[in-house]
Amino acid sequence: KSANPQWREQFDFHYFSDRKDMLDIEVWRKDNKKHEELLGTCQVDITALPTKQTNCLELPLEKHPGSLLMLIAVAPCTGVSISDLCVCPLGDPSERQQISQRYRIKNSFQDIKDIGFLQVKVLKAVDLLAADFAGKSDPFCVLELGNDSLQTHTVYKNLNPEWNKVFTFPIKDIHDVLEVTVFDEDGDKPPDFLGKVAIPLLSV
Repeated sequence: KSANPQWREQFDFHYFSDRKDMLDIEVWRKDNKKHEELLGTCQVDITALPTKQTNCLELPLEKHPGSLLMLIAVAPCTGVSISDLCVCPLGDPSERQQISQRYRIKNSFQDIKDIGFLQVKVLKAVDLLAADFAGKSDPFCVLELGNDSLQTHTVYKNLNPEWNKVFTFPIKDIHDVLEVTVFDEDGDKPPDFLGKVAIPLLSV
């Protein structure tokens, strides 16, 4: 019940050079669990923003009254990667040794925010739900840790997809939960939910 809401939320998006350069933003209003209304949209051209600084932007909503005030920073991405299984970042013994050295107990207080990182190998899924009329699905997998999100490619018309991808996340809170969700790609429509698993970091 506010025309001037303050969210004060921070989200980290991993921007890779092969992705589109526009950040799409939508503002929605909720009356109850079932009714939602779009209050406006706006876009930010990421390539036009200066890097390595925080940019304060006031963005008018298109075709609707109101505007959004946002702070957007474009900075080099450290500790985050997507790679094929054959070039796994921790597959190199010398790199494993460097990381072991970096997180030795005596180095604990050199960088308090550098808790560590999580490497996840997404191999395959088995016996997924058939979401299409032809008895198949077009599955892809989304990994979320805190406000970080990465995803695999889509394997079309397959209930036993193999992705064989390696994902690396920096850990910001040891109490976070890794959520792995499988969706069925459905063209221009929202993807269909095929299943989910949640893994607390403290259980690893």
